[in-house]
Amino acid sequence: MYKRQLENARIVKNAYAIEYDCINPRQLYPTLEFKKIKGLFSGGQFNGSSGYEEAAAQGLIAGINAAMEVKGREQLILDRSEAYIGVLIDDLVTKENHEPYRMMTSRAEYRLLLRQDNADLRLRKKGWEVGLIDDETYHKLQEKERRIQEEIERVEHATVGGSAVVQSLLESLNSTLLKSGTTIAELIRRPELNYKVLAPIDKERPELPEDVCEQVEINIKYDGYIRRQMKQVEQFKKLEQKKLPEDIDYEDVGSLRIEARQKLEAYRPVSIGQASRISGVSPADISVLLVYLESRSGHKHG
Repeated sequence: MYKRQLENARIVKNAYAIEYDCINPRQLYPTLEFKKIKGLFSGGQFNGSSGYEEAAAQGLIAGINAAMEVKGREQLILDRSEAYIGVLIDDLVTKENHEPYRMMTSRAEYRLLLRQDNADLRLRKKGWEVGLIDDETYHKLQEKERRIQEEIERVEHATVGGSAVVQSLLESLNSTLLKSGTTIAELIRRPELNYKVLAPIDKERPELPEDVCEQVEINIKYDGYIRRQMKQVEQFKKLEQKKLPEDIDYEDVGSLRIEARQKLEAYRPVSIGQASRISGVSPADISVLLVYLESRSGHKHG
């Protein structure tokens, strides 16, 4: 028999709660292998994250790297400039998280490059290298890359003048009329125009798939912004490539602040780049580490 029980219940605060055990992810390398247990990889909410996509992304990387370990091959690391998975894992293993971690686009410094439309161009080659993508699919990607590049170069050099046909099209699209000749690329960069609507005046245009046309337009229209972000990525990569020795003793590194020494010892970063993202490690500490690496390198070659 149904009994009434909740008529007098009062909701004090709407909330959502979930509870589960997790590890401290600073125990992990960016490959998701445990630092102290070789060959053991960890992925999922167990690493201190929240959300199904976040868990699946880690599981994918942990699984790939477990397979690479078994095969004796180099393990896969996606960095912050290559994928949101890279941002997610780097944040987990590098930053102090006091609550379950959720992936948000605002956490990514290079989100102009980490777009949904170019995911295949960014990541499919890596999938092929680890054996998840077959040769046929990878060759299709290479063909797509070639066609995109060729078409970008073509429209950068394809010129149009102020003919009646051109002026009529521009007028119909509420775009400023031409006073002199210009390139198709320059017209694409106008906010009110795009690659597709300029087809009538682009006589040499080849027949191309929709996804190729999309990439051509994005790369031309936002060329300045993309180039600027690529330069930022270059600087980022330089620091990522400066590896810290696994046996480094931070007590031997003079001039490091006590807090930085403690944080570096706790996190054991694999590169200068990762060290620079640890809370409590300042730019001055990074400079000290760079000088230390140079001196250590000099001693080895001396």
